[in-house]
Amino acid sequence: MNLKPLHLCAVAGAALLGWLAFPAESNGQADGDAAAFEALLAEIGAQQSVVVDNQTKIDAKLASVGEELRLARIYVGRAGGKSK
Repeated sequence: MNLKPLHLCAVAGAALLGWLAFPAESNGQADGDAAAFEALLAEIGAQQSVVVDNQTKIDAKLASVGEELRLARIYVGRAGGKSK
């Protein structure tokens, strides 16, 4: 099972969260923007958790399909059929 996309997504999400959590303040930035940044940060965190949950479900389904294919090959081999 390849976990590289999951790690890449986690690193990108952490970088994005770090960038949003510690923005460089400009001279014209108002205090009202802090609440908007906090809301965006919370939304991105929620989206990241949904992405991780979906990736976990995809990995579980792939493992299930792989196991079913393994069993099917075993049964085909026992029945005397052609297997790769």
